[in-house]
Amino acid sequence: MVLIYLDAGHGGKDSGAVGNGLKEKDLTLDITKRIKTGLLKYENVKVLMSRETDVYLTLDERTRKANKANADLLLSIHINSAAASARGFETFVHPDTRAATKAFQNVLHPEIFKAMNINVPDRGKKAKNFHMVRESKMSAVLTENLFISHPSDAALLAKAEFLDKIAQGHISGIEKFLGLKKKETEPPRKPTVKDKLWIVQVGAFEDKENAEALEKQLLKDGYRPFLKQE
Repeated sequence: MVLIYLDAGHGGKDSGAVGNGLKEKDLTLDITKRIKTGLLKYENVKVLMSRETDVYLTLDERTRKANKANADLLLSIHINSAAASARGFETFVHPDTRAATKAFQNVLHPEIFKAMNINVPDRGKKAKNFHMVRESKMSAVLTENLFISHPSDAALLAKAEFLDKIAQGHISGIEKFLGLKKKETEPPRKPTVKDKLWIVQVGAFEDKENAEALEKQLLKDGYRPFLKQE
């Protein structure tokens, strides 16, 4: 069983970045829930979220929860912001990260960018001393999924179908890195005897009047006849 810890950045009194009518805390929670739903379609996968509602958590609370659960991977989901006209996608690990974490970033980053399928800058795989990637004992990557401050990026982030693409990119990256397998869907259930409809035909007539006469008699006797022409 693989335990994946998903951290929806910000929440509650901490809205995160705000711009173009959007709040980072709402977008990160939405994306994270979509990732969780997708991951649960794989075999031997358990998903833990830092938050599943709009609540405030300190950074320490988030990493303590992940470490206590002994998670195998951590993903911290964020939306970027800048005063200038910056836009695009980037990911972060800690500067002193282990080789396994760097390998995770190397697999995850291109899968997310490919899934977005839009003409925005790939700002690259980076390293920075962020708390979520520094204090997590497991391999941890922080993703910055476009800029809420850029009108074109924000217009994309406002669309549910684009949030699905971001989520699918994260899912595909995890699947590829861990070698996950989809759960087998149950085959269609074969009909049983109880599912079958048994039809009893009383008679067939060339003369419509005879057929209608039998229909009336059956109705009188409490049956529910069905009259049709072939």
